[in-house]
Amino acid sequence: MFKYLFLAFTVVPFIELYLLLAIGREVGFWPTVGMVLLTGFVGALLAKGEGVRVVRRWQESLAQGRMPEEGILGGVLVLVGGVLLVAPGVLTDVVGLLLLFPPTRKVVAALVRRMLERRMAAGTLRVTTFQSGSFPGGPFGTPPQPRIERRPADEVDAEFTEEDGR
Repeated sequence: MFKYLFLAFTVVPFIELYLLLAIGREVGFWPTVGMVLLTGFVGALLAKGEGVRVVRRWQESLAQGRMPEEGILGGVLVLVGGVLLVAPGVLTDVVGLLLLFPPTRKVVAALVRRMLERRMAAGTLRVTTFQSGSFPGGPFGTPPQPRIERRPADEVDAEFTEEDGR
């Protein structure tokens, strides 16, 4: 896990910085800034559109009583592709675009699925879950309980009246 974190937070940003500086040296500072902003904006639009398309296809498949062709993995890859496109950089933009286009996303999904199946068969897949109590007031939790304050009798302000002999 350390090597993946090292790659994600050290090596990839270093490569991105190098590429942005090289592009900036060739085309200039403002065109490079414009390119970064444009790819971020276009990436957000593409991710939104593709994400909506994936969700609609899931809903249609489920409404017809069949399993969606593109599983949850496809949706996760769309999300990752959108995040990569919004992040400034050239390498992340290329990978993000590859994950947003359905033909290349299917290839990547098949590779990831095969890798997960191999790790499951070998017994090396590690799944971590977090178990916690229900969230108070959440959609799946129990509603919050009323809070009862207990005060000494001399601090209680109350009036008692007799009603109908009770």
